[in-house]
Amino acid sequence: MEEQLYRRLPPEESGELRLQPQDSEKAKTFVHAFLKRSMPTMKDEDIQHMLTRKAVVLEHYPKKKTKKKGKKTKGFTAKQRRELCLFDIEPEQQRYSIFLPLHELWKQYIRDLCHGLKPDAQPYMIQSKLLKADLHGAIVTVTKSKCPSYVGITGIILQEFKHVFKIITKEDKLKVVPKLNNVFSLELDGFISYIYGSKFLLRASERSAKKFKLKGTIDL
Repeated sequence: MEEQLYRRLPPEESGELRLQPQDSEKAKTFVHAFLKRSMPTMKDEDIQHMLTRKAVVLEHYPKKKTKKKGKKTKGFTAKQRRELCLFDIEPEQQRYSIFLPLHELWKQYIRDLCHGLKPDAQPYMIQSKLLKADLHGAIVTVTKSKCPSYVGITGIILQEFKHVFKIITKEDKLKVVPKLNNVFSLELDGFISYIYGSKFLLRASERSAKKFKLKGTIDL
């Protein structure tokens, strides 16, 4: 093994590699120094033992990389969102016809969620799915209210907040209807569901994780 490791290269190969020919002792010294630099933790006798093998595996000691703590991005506060008017709908966009395609998408979304709203479907199961569903695009009607002026308002839900619905009516009027003390109804494929706003004071993202309890009677 040592004879093959330290043997002199032929002149033609040395010329191609542009190497100066060395005798076996110099080659041996070079190889030993190279291995010592490459494997500083190994003793001389261990290096000599490795040279008697058919292959030499050089160990690599990468430098430990320190992880940089990433800064958490802070979102806008409620006051900043109001000042920037992030949730305002421009007057020229307040048209019922613009949001009819959104309503069609919502209907298909509910049909897929409830597996087609078949006639033999259990109303309780459908109701439980609607309680957690996204209502943006649904057509709702205020059926009961402690404020008579809200009764009869019908339109597409454009935005849902914790305490209010923003609804666009067929008359292209944007209505802000509070959930508290109001009952809403929505109809899809003959199935009518009622939403008691006083028990619905949640954001859309919070409703998906909430467990609703079945109650016998609900007041406004």
